[in-house]
This record gives sequence, C-alpha cells and structure tokens, in this order.
Amino acid sequence: MEGTKQNKMGTAPMFRLILGMSLPAMFSMLIQALYNIVDSMFVSNYSNSILTGNDSLLSVNIAYPLQMILISVAVGSGVGVNSLIARRLGARHQEQADSAATHGFFLTFIDWFIFVLIGIFVAKPFISLYTNDQAIMDASVAYIRIVLIGSLGSNITCMLEKVLQSTGNMIMPMLSQLTGAVINIVLDPIFIYTFDLGVAGAAIATIIAQHISAVLCLFFLFGKKQLVKIHVKGFRFKAETVKNIYVVALPAMVMQAIGSFMVMGINFIISLANDTVAAKNAATNVFGVYFKLQSFVFMPVFGLNQGSTPIIGFNYGARDKKRMYSAIKWAILFAVIIMTAGFIVFQIIPDVLLGLFNPTEEMLDIGTVALRIISLCFIPAAIGIVFSGVFQAVGKGVRSLIMSLLRQLCLIVPIAYFLSSISLKDMWYAFPLAEIGSLIVGIIFFITLVKGDFKRLDHKE
Repeated sequence: MEGTKQNKMGTAPMFRLILGMSLPAMFSMLIQALYNIVDSMFVSNYSNSILTGNDSLLSVNIAYPLQMILISVAVGSGVGVNSLIARRLGARHQEQADSAATHGFFLTFIDWFIFVLIGIFVAKPFISLYTNDQAIMDASVAYIRIVLIGSLGSNITCMLEKVLQSTGNMIMPMLSQLTGAVINIVLDPIFIYTFDLGVAGAAIATIIAQHISAVLCLFFLFGKKQLVKIHVKGFRFKAETVKNIYVVALPAMVMQAIGSFMVMGINFIISLANDTVAAKNAATNVFGVYFKLQSFVFMPVFGLNQGSTPIIGFNYGARDKKRMYSAIKWAILFAVIIMTAGFIVFQIIPDVLLGLFNPTEEMLDIGTVALRIISLCFIPAAIGIVFSGVFQAVGKGVRSLIMSLLRQLCLIVPIAYFLSSISLKDMWYAFPLAEIGSLIVGIIFFITLVKGDFKRLDHKE
C-alpha cells in the first residue's frame, strides 16, 4: 500500500476528500453551464431588420444538437483518458499513466479535424431539416460553423482538464473554466451588439474564450510539475492504450451525444403537433431554454462525478473496497441534495427562469407548465448519474451507456411521442418516466457489480 499512501485519494478522510475534489469540479461545471446559457440570453435580446429576438434564440436552439455532439466527443475522450490514468496511478503504473495522458493529448487533434469537416459539409443540411425560414437558417448555420471549425480550443480544454482531474488536481481545471467563462461573458455583448454580428458574434466570443482556456490548461500541464506528464517527443500511438481509452471513452461519448439525438427527436415531435407555427416555435424555444437552465442543476452533479470518479477508480485499482464504497455513498448523498434544491427552484419560480430569455407570452404559458413537469426527473436522475460515474470509474463504461440510452433516447422519445398524441403538455411527463426506468436498470447493474467484481476486492476485507 506504499504507493497508495503517497496519494490523497488512497488516504485522506473520505468526506473531506469528496468535498475537496468535487467542489472545484462542481464550480467548474457551473462555469461550463454559463457557456451553455450566456449565448442564448444575449442573442434572445438581439434583433435587426430580419430577425426578432425569438428568431435569434431559435437559431441557436436549432444548432444546439450539433454543438452537444462536439462537447460529447471532447468530454467522452477525456473521460476515457481520465479513467485509465486514475486506474494506472492506483495500481502504481506511472509509465502507463503518462502514456494515457500523451495519447489523450494527440487524440484531441483528430477529434478537431473531424468537426472541421462536419462544420463545412454537414452544418447546412442539418439546419435545413428544422426550418424553412432563410434568415433563421443563415444565422443558425453561421453560428454552428464557427463553433465547429473553431473547436480546437474546446477539445484541448476538455481533454487536459480531465488529465489534471485524474491526478486529484481540481483547482487548475476550475481556474481554466472560470477564465474562459468570464471572457465569454465580456466578449458576447461586444461581438453581438457593438460589432452588430448577432448570432455569429456569440459564436466568435465563445471560441475565443475556449482557446484562452486551452492555453491556460497547456501552461498548467507543461509549465508546472504534475503527477502525470505528456511526452510529445517521439510519440507513437499504441493500439493497446487507444483500446483501453476507448473502452470507456466510446460509451461515454455516445452517452453524452445521445442527448443531442434526444433533442432532435423532441424537436421533431413538437413539429408534428397540431398547433400553429408560432406555438410550435415557442415550444421548441421552451425546450431549448430548459436544456440550458437544467445545466445549472445537472452540471454540479456532473462536477461531483468528476471529483468522485477518480477516487472510486483509484481505490478500485488499489483494491480498497471500503474506501470505494464510502466514496459512492457520499457521492449519492451530495447528488440528491443538489437535485432536490434544483427541483424546488423549478417548481417555485419557473416564470422567473424563463424571463431571462425575453420570452413571448405563449412561450411563458407553455414553459411554466413544462419546467414544473420535467423537473420531476431531477431526484431519480441524481442517483442514476452517480451510478454511471461508478461504472465508468471501474471500466464498465457499457453499463453507463445503456443507462443513458434508456433515459435519453430509447425510453424518452417513444414515451414523448405517445404522450404528444394526447397533448404537448402531457409530452413533458416523458422525462421523469424515462429517468425512473433508467434508474431501475442502473440499480440492477450495480447489484450485479457488488456480487461480482466488487466481491473480489478483498484486499482490506
């Protein structure tokens, strides 16, 4: 246990360790939520001779699924690298941990190149599926092309933050996120209003902020001594390392990306409703706004997962079952507390939340009901998200994938389609129903893990 004792994840009191590692990550994820919401808040108040504020908001919301896919790939790759580094450090295999970090760094450039191609060739056909309005289409295509083609900063930031977090360093990723968010907030009104670039200006402000965050991450990793090192000179990809990364990364990517397909599905279901174009546009904006607002509830829980997952993975690698279980229990408790607070806010002041986006009267009427119904999913989601993090931490990424497929696609879209045949108001109940179904499956997966892999971790039993 000598190697374990040299790392706080193997020795520090669990309550303080979870808080110490999770709070910076939670704050970092709250900052990340600002990236999701600031652009929408500013563009909803931008109008010109062609676009109204709600048209501008709609153009960003239509583009959002592609932006989610970008984030999903970047974060998923980072999750795979994070999990491998944490397990290798826990097993005291320093060279393999360094190799995982180096592979992750170079994989970011491959991811970026793929999204450059998507921005050039896919953006316009995708946007044309959701609107026939030429002005909205032009604004939406301009926004998403800038975001995708300029995504190198986002990819590097996501990867290097996960590399740093895998070693227990949560402060530097938080500082990187905070700097980027502040710069984005400052630049948004300048590019949107002062330079009169509108929706495209929001995209430009975002990628500038992301590249500055990336530079900070590079400085933290290469300019300061860390528990893992990236060795650029003489690097060659190793098939075994890439495989070990993507065993967790691919399910994590799909797990996050399926949210974008869910958004596409819900938007399509709304488009089929027997309502006016204005009502359907309002419902689409409500759903887009909800997705931004809920990030302030879900992102802290994802940050909690970022803090707890390396601890769980480290102690799993070190075969310390007692500490691993302790980390899981604390993570569930904190997640439930966060989600309960979010649930209360969404129930009490949904109109205030919607008011941040310059809503029409129709959008307020639809949104007030929708936010109250959808937020019923928050508490079961808290436990489900922690279980997903546990499965990723111990190298069982497919189980996380299955849970996410259920909650964000396989259950929610069919249920939403069925309920929408009754009314759009009833469609929103698909969210809590899908979350409960996914949680039941997650509990079954966890029980099988307890009776299987965890039972063999008897180092301290």
